[in-house]
Amino acid sequence: MCQEFEIESEIIPRIASCFGGGIGNTGAVCGAVAGAVMAIGLQNERGNTMADWLRMSAVAQEFRRRFEAEMETISCRELTGADLSTEEGREQFMSSDTPQTVCFPAVGVAYRLVVDLLKETS
Repeated sequence: MCQEFEIESEIIPRIASCFGGGIGNTGAVCGAVAGAVMAIGLQNERGNTMADWLRMSAVAQEFRRRFEAEMETISCRELTGADLSTEEGREQFMSSDTPQTVCFPAVGVAYRLVVDLLKETS
């Protein structure tokens, strides 16, 4: 997203580094979704009024709707079928094709959707 919108920051990858595994391997919100929502915040002015904030929130809501329409859920655990909070779950996940068949495509979907949405709303 930073490359797409020519944003240079060495901090952004660092602040997103714990999103993997559904926020620190908890299986919660897919890290690609969390990253996309951060991108929406980066590209939209927060504004000073509730109306400004609601406009920005509407973009995040639409992103979630589109992601769920394609991927059926925003939950890492539901997407991967793995409990990444346990060593056994992580081993099972890493020895499977799930990263290639689920996670990489989810990142691609999130990227495509957020870029399209940000271009539509700019």
